[in-house]
Amino acid sequence: MGCGVTKSNHLHKHTTSSGRAVTTIRAAILIQRWYRQYVARTEMRRRYTWNIFQSIEYSGEQAQIKLYNFLGYLMDNFTPSSNERNLISHIFRENEVCRDAEWERYFCYKNIEVPEIYSGPHLTFPLTVEEAVGLVEAFRNKKQLHSRYVLQLLLETWKLLRMFPNINRISTCHSKEITICGDLHGQLEDLLLIFYKNGMPSLEKPYVFNGDFVDRGRDSIEILLILFAFLLVYPSNVYLNRGNHEDHIVNLRYGFTKEVLNKYKMHGKRILKLLQKIFSWLPLATVIDQKVLVLHGGISDSTDLGVLARVDRHIYISALRPPKKRHHSLAGISIDSDADVDTAAISRVFQRRASFTYPKPMGTRYCFQNRSLQDFSDRIRVNMENQLELSRREEPTLNAQINKPEQESLCLSTDSVSSDNTVDEWKQILDLLWSDPMTQDGCIPNEVRGGGCYWGPDVTEDFLNRHNLQLIIRSHECKQEGYEFCHNRKVLTLFSASNYYDVGSNRGAYVKLGPDLVPYLIQYQASSMTRELTVRQSVGRTERSALRVLREQLFAHKSDLLCAFRKFDSENKGLLSLNDWASAVESVMHLDLPWRMLRSQLVTCKNSEGTIDYYEWFNELAITGSKTDHIDQSLLETLYRHRSTLETIFRIVDTDNSGFISMQDFRQTWKLLSVYLKMEITDEAISDLAITIDSNHDGSIDIDEFMEAFRLTDKKSRLERGRSMFMGTASDLTKLEGDPNI
Repeated sequence: MGCGVTKSNHLHKHTTSSGRAVTTIRAAILIQRWYRQYVARTEMRRRYTWNIFQSIEYSGEQAQIKLYNFLGYLMDNFTPSSNERNLISHIFRENEVCRDAEWERYFCYKNIEVPEIYSGPHLTFPLTVEEAVGLVEAFRNKKQLHSRYVLQLLLETWKLLRMFPNINRISTCHSKEITICGDLHGQLEDLLLIFYKNGMPSLEKPYVFNGDFVDRGRDSIEILLILFAFLLVYPSNVYLNRGNHEDHIVNLRYGFTKEVLNKYKMHGKRILKLLQKIFSWLPLATVIDQKVLVLHGGISDSTDLGVLARVDRHIYISALRPPKKRHHSLAGISIDSDADVDTAAISRVFQRRASFTYPKPMGTRYCFQNRSLQDFSDRIRVNMENQLELSRREEPTLNAQINKPEQESLCLSTDSVSSDNTVDEWKQILDLLWSDPMTQDGCIPNEVRGGGCYWGPDVTEDFLNRHNLQLIIRSHECKQEGYEFCHNRKVLTLFSASNYYDVGSNRGAYVKLGPDLVPYLIQYQASSMTRELTVRQSVGRTERSALRVLREQLFAHKSDLLCAFRKFDSENKGLLSLNDWASAVESVMHLDLPWRMLRSQLVTCKNSEGTIDYYEWFNELAITGSKTDHIDQSLLETLYRHRSTLETIFRIVDTDNSGFISMQDFRQTWKLLSVYLKMEITDEAISDLAITIDSNHDGSIDIDEFMEAFRLTDKKSRLERGRSMFMGTASDLTKLEGDPNI
């Protein structure tokens, strides 16, 4: 009996333990299932947050390029005396070829005194290592370099860069690894962290900085001064490649121009002009050990390093437009055809008709909506041929007017024109600075950015074989992990600006290469806040920022969205199903986002039947204020949608960089925008807007106050910082279809 009892107890215990094991396994499976779902949801949120930020960033770049194309179109085709042309002509005065000595006199710093109360760093030249390191420490402590030293450092940099080839060629060795950094975009904290982790540039620690040093961040000028200082100290160990943001036209939109003028109010204009010269002289690429090519954007199926090695890189002040033909003005000054000249005197010599010089109207194929920069090349070539013919006809008349000998002129004469070769060279540089890789084979125009191309693995393979290379290291694209391999690990994208869209949005990275040329990648995040946040908090913070930006876009497209909704709402009840709402929103925004999933984040006004009341939804999105109540609503929506484009035009119109424009220029700016958008904006509506902003009735408009008054949110995201937001999508951009009445 004892044995029987013992057996029964044993069976009971076994059954109990088995039941516990099953329960434990079930619990583990549930926890595992929950965790996998949590990870999947978190990753999904990260991805759509990323898509929101990236879509908005690229639409902003596309808008900037197309605005510049439009302004260039006006310059090419309007009479010299037209108001529109006079308003924008100064941004095209970039191709004058003056004697270096004349420019050096213009940039002279010797008459600028450093006051005794100045507590920032002092520099002597030739620059020493200690002074370069001291500059880093001063900027770490939020000190500012005096404008005298800024001009002196920039002038020395300009002189040095003119000695460098288009493509630097460097070598590794066993005791010396090369460190390569991607985009920094004015984020000084990232550069300081790289120096802390990896050490400052030295003879034993060479660096390659791969462009896009400026724009968007708050400390672009400080980053430039640090890099230029180390370049002067170690010219054989610090290498700088040009990026697409080393361009004064791009700087107008993305904040660098404004930053310099705010920090150096008295001498900012000279500093910016000197930086234009420096940017144009930055080398285009770097080759390491004849095997690794480092460039900013990418390649195309026509990229040829031999051609790039021979181009006169400094004539491409802006890569957005090929250099123009130059001729003698009446004063004997060599200017380009877009330069600011005495239009009244010119008109007395010869009259140009107020008509387009293109031989055929610009049809739908050439509309601005779908046009990348390459699409302009044929038009530019035809236009140049017309201008050459016009110059041959004008030459006798012009020569009769020029009495001064050539040697008395301020600038050197040049016969360079935008020939076929020049346009081809420009395309090569444009592709190098603006292109992105894609997964499929081939090479197609990059319509997302508006410039450069998308190139596939087959193009990479062919390019590497032709040039006997094994790896391309490029930047230009923000990556969540700070880097990304593609094309069978033969292309490495490197991005060094962490927290680029918002705190926690992405890591930064840099890469080290030794003699084996195997990339060793180091990741980081510069903000201490990211180390204090959990994954959930970090994703949530970034998601909220992205959704705030997305709501702005939706609000700015209210009219278009209403039209799209009404197509689905045939009975005009103001109600839509979730599917119809998602389809309508995508048809307007073209952002390729998971709208059905985003509905819960964007729409709270859902009724019991599961339909969406879109009128109530617009009321949720609406932003009202006492200043905007009496302004025409269509004008207000245009302002919100094209805020950054409008501000870019304001900055162009503000020729003296004072931050103020006259009421007349304010009206002219809106007229220019109305031509660009092909829409009617009445004088009365513009006047009401001007009166609203000119609160002190002094007859001028403060640009910063105007833009702040019509900013949609109280807090700027990092993407919006530096005016990088563009409130319009591709479908909003103007269509110039050969309208002779513009």
